[in-house]
Parts: sequence; structure tokens; C-alpha cells
Amino acid sequence: MCAPDWLTLREGADVSARAPELVERVRAHLAAGTRPGVPAVIRDLGCGTGSMGRWLAGRLPGPQLWILRDRDPVLLARAGAGMPSVAADGTPVTARTEEGDLTGLSAAELAGTSLVTASAVLDLLTAEEVDGLAAACVEAGCAALLTLTVVGSVEIAPSDPLDVAFAAAFDSHQRRRTAGRRLLGPDAGAAAADAFALRGAAVVTRPSPWRLGPDQAELAEEWLRGWIGAACAQQPDLEQHAAAYLRRRLDACAAGELRVVVGHVDVLARPTGVS
Repeated sequence: MCAPDWLTLREGADVSARAPELVERVRAHLAAGTRPGVPAVIRDLGCGTGSMGRWLAGRLPGPQLWILRDRDPVLLARAGAGMPSVAADGTPVTARTEEGDLTGLSAAELAGTSLVTASAVLDLLTAEEVDGLAAACVEAGCAALLTLTVVGSVEIAPSDPLDVAFAAAFDSHQRRRTAGRRLLGPDAGAAAADAFALRGAAVVTRPSPWRLGPDQAELAEEWLRGWIGAACAQQPDLEQHAAAYLRRRLDACAAGELRVVVGHVDVLARPTGVS
């Protein structure tokens, strides 16, 4: 689900979920590695509509240059138009857009970058692509803040006998092979942490779960439809139960009774020596 409307719908839940503690560590990294008055270069990979920049830029002090990268020119245009113009201390934030994939970046392309960011994209990559991203960042000496990667944990209340079956099928769908690529899905966060750590980076992880209740009913409904649809695509025999299962879930949502916790993890990797 990468349509602009979906990305806009989920942005509030993303903001609430991301681990704020890691921002303090990013601030320390930028303070230690950026010369006064020189903009910190931050590359947002797979930027979508720019939600990471809108969340992070105003939480960081000092001038910043954001390079927003995505394959979709429509999303890029939104991202560029929606970036904040000032940092936490009132210094300028500027942005430019760059059309392209987030995989295959080399250390040379990341030269001069202070921080690489990505949000809700690692689970769409392969083990080789995650490893390549870690290698490029470590070789270039830049930190990486990689947020909101699914971990395969979903809690729904009230419970339903079919919850486990749909959750297992969804996780298998996330790990599917597509176009010759085996996606990491819920294994991506751990794979990224390991890839950076093996190369000597200092790695910190924090949980960043979505917590959806009555105030997020529209998002919960759209998430349910996508979650059930992906599970059925992976395991077609679930189709016979899907309509009734969705109806029960939507009825609970309409009654204000549904609670959903979707597990994610945030990963921060920094060059060794930064506290």
C-alpha cells in the first residue's frame, strides 16, 4: 500500500509510533559531526510523501539539506512541497528531490551525507539489498535511522479464532518471492541491525508499534482490508472465511471496540565512537 492517500492516512499513526529517544541520539551524532553553519545532509530513501522529513526536520537543530529520493515522481512532488522550512532552532531547512530506487546506492553516492533515513520500507527489501545499504552507509561514515519496519507481531482485541491463521498467512506474504526477489518482510529489522553491527556500527533498536483504537478507526479499517487481502493472496483457502471475518472486525471497529497493535521496530546505526 504505497498510494498517496494511504500514506497520508497512516502518517498520524507513524508519528505516534516512532521512537523519540532515537532522535536525541541523532541530534548528538549531528552535533559531533557537522561544522557550525554547514547544513547537515540528510538523505531520505523511499521518502513517499515526505512524512519522515516532516516529522524529523523540525526536531533537529542546525541547518539541514534534505535529499528526498523515491521512484514515484508524484510522491516526490508532494514530499518536496510539504517539507518544513526551519529546524528546531530556527535555522533553515532546504530540500531537493531525486528520482530513483533506494537500493544499489554506493558509498561514493553517500559521500558527505550525515544521516540516511527510511521509513516503512526495509520489509520490502531482500537480504542482499539491506546488506548493501548497510555496507554503503558504513563505508561512507554516515548514520542511518530506519523506522517502522514490521516485525510480524499483531494483536487484535477482541480476539477471533481466525486471527492466528490470517496473521501467519500475512507474514508469509511479506516474505514472498516476487520478480525473483525474496523479500525480508518481518525479518528486515533484525537483518538491518545485524548488517550494520557486523560492520562495526553502533546499533540501537527500539519498538515502535502502531496502537490503533477508536480515534484511528479509518486507518484500522483500511489496514484490516489490506492485511486480510494480502493473507488471502498468500493462502487462497482463507478466502472462504475472509468476508465474514472482515465483517466481524468492521462491526467491532464501528462500535468503538476494536483495538489493534501492529509491531514495528526502529533501528539507528551510527559510526563507531559516537555516543
